[in-house]
Amino acid sequence: MQVHFINNQESLKTICQQFAQSEFLALDTEFVRQTTYYPILALIQICDGQQIAIIDPLAIEDLSPLMAVLYNKNIPKVIHSARQDMEIFYYLNQSVPEALFDTQVSAALLGSGEQIGYAALVKQLLNIDLDKSQTRTDWLKRPLTKKQIDYAADDVRYLAKLYPLQKEKLQALGRLTWLEKDFQFLSSNSTYAPSPDTIWKKTKGINKLKKQKLAILKNLAALREELAIKQNRPRRRIIADDVLIELSMNPPANLNELQDRKGLSHQFIQYHGAAIISLIQTGLKTSDEDCPKLPVYEKLSQNEEALADCLMAIVHLSAHNNNISPRCLCSKKELDSLIKGRRDLAMLSGWRNELIGKHLLKFLAGNAQLTYKSGQLLFS
Repeated sequence: MQVHFINNQESLKTICQQFAQSEFLALDTEFVRQTTYYPILALIQICDGQQIAIIDPLAIEDLSPLMAVLYNKNIPKVIHSARQDMEIFYYLNQSVPEALFDTQVSAALLGSGEQIGYAALVKQLLNIDLDKSQTRTDWLKRPLTKKQIDYAADDVRYLAKLYPLQKEKLQALGRLTWLEKDFQFLSSNSTYAPSPDTIWKKTKGINKLKKQKLAILKNLAALREELAIKQNRPRRRIIADDVLIELSMNPPANLNELQDRKGLSHQFIQYHGAAIISLIQTGLKTSDEDCPKLPVYEKLSQNEEALADCLMAIVHLSAHNNNISPRCLCSKKELDSLIKGRRDLAMLSGWRNELIGKHLLKFLAGNAQLTYKSGQLLFS
């Protein structure tokens, strides 16, 4: 398969004219994000099954011919673990391509395990060992070596071979349409939009807080996110998680107290200290009913624990019958939530609902039974 290194406008235009006629495109990117909020796009790899293009976005000013192809919803884009790649396109264009096919998501439905890596999937389905020597390479450094280009090419060379294999297997099992909701989620702009108002939920150590202290954390985490976006720096380089937690648990009353806290530079306090104190005071004044709330885990009763064991048995039986890992279907925590009445669960949507969700609901409604006969567990 011929590999083209594309580093000028004319060659990009030519290859994109060819790709515009493709039945599908295998897509991957290389990026760097250690010191920035937004990922820095370093390389784009595309394969149509016949040829490979390694596109250098650092050398090409106008990527619009490529974007026109990638955003053509009539051409399926095949990606392994699509979220980080799609995040890059969202930041570039404030929207993401449609018609995605994620080989990692598909692999879970085909019994390859939960969140299998690209190299492992290539080995499993194609029996090819990929070179891993460039995993930690600096993709922003130029010129790229032949070894780097070959490594990047392999990321889409075999992706293009996985796609027809997975698609054929899914069609044979009648499961191809089951993935539509998963792929729609990956193509939704809301999946990648920054969310300062909800980012507090990802703070490490959050379980130490409640009521007004959670309100303070929500306010401070939103400020941190806004500063990280504005300055294009990783959020934890603005304020570390443990500092946010400490400020929320033991809120300083004024700037003098804030200056005595560890983890914030004098310069940072000079520019943002007043805003921090104001947000803390706002959090302290928040009424109990308006404070953010953490998910409440209700301990199951002894009878409910027995019921959870029955549901887990049904999950394992379905997983065995469909050659899928039980963990791909649902977790014990989700089963507990189901018993407690929650219905906004992944197992009740998309292909998981087809394989297990609707059956569990049927069992809970008393319209199905779990039996043991002749050495076999049966669900009917």
